[in-house]
Amino acid sequence: MDPLQSRIAPTLRTERLQLVALQSEHFNAFADLHADPQTMQYIGDGHSLDQVEAWLHLAMLLGHWHLRGYGVWAVEERGKEGLVGRSGLLHPEGWPDPELSWMIAPSMRGRGYAVEAARAVLDFSFRGLGLERVISLVRPGNVGSARVAARLGGVLVETIDFLGSPMQVFRYTPTT
Repeated sequence: MDPLQSRIAPTLRTERLQLVALQSEHFNAFADLHADPQTMQYIGDGHSLDQVEAWLHLAMLLGHWHLRGYGVWAVEERGKEGLVGRSGLLHPEGWPDPELSWMIAPSMRGRGYAVEAARAVLDFSFRGLGLERVISLVRPGNVGSARVAARLGGVLVETIDFLGSPMQVFRYTPTT
């Protein structure tokens, strides 16, 4: 791992997972994940990413660490190489609060990894960063992510217009 990245993105560990700084060696699996139409149907504007778009998205996620001091980690199984997914915090300019996000590869879903990874990020958000509030944005119809948000203690507080379509806002506080 690049020493600079390890100072910017601390490694988080759970019982089964490790959340590490995204690196160039994650790119092929990252690009595959973001090219999957089923995975991407509820993310952003709903379109899957080609190789160039995936590279630009990865670069944006890495840059987020430099601009905000937090960001998105690569999720790996402990003791194994390979990308299981990604989880972390995003807070683009103009958003009301940092957004807790998660994305797990289709072959790895159903194991509780999204909840486990996102819980580690949420704990880091409150204990490590001292944030007072975090949100998750979930499109109506994305039953799996709504279930993850609820399992994490997120409270559905409103539905907003986001990128031209409705988005449910789940809010987390240090007491959730």
